[in-house]
Amino acid sequence: MMDPKELTKTAVKAIEEKKGENIKIIDIREVSVLADYFIIADGTNASQVQAMADNVEEALAKAGCPCRQIEGYRTANWILMDYGDIIVHVFSREDRLFYDLERIWRDGKVVERPEEL
Repeated sequence: MMDPKELTKTAVKAIEEKKGENIKIIDIREVSVLADYFIIADGTNASQVQAMADNVEEALAKAGCPCRQIEGYRTANWILMDYGDIIVHVFSREDRLFYDLERIWRDGKVVERPEEL
């Protein structure tokens, strides 16, 4: 299995392939035991949000990291995908603004580009 940094890069690439927008990586290693990284992205409609989640699930499964838990897939407002060391949050644009995870996790370090991991 890949290390968390490589898994994060793979997940971001999978989101980009489905035209995910406003992709953010937050390094939460120093502030939480939940995971090492959060990946947050949004899409313009439910179909796109589900397509991003599907692509992440497929890419990480190929990398030997099956998803432990997926929540919110049916409604596709906020899909949470738990991979242990990384947690992927794929939102509709409205729900992302409403829940504002970046504000809640502002003590984490924002990683501007996956190459910086």
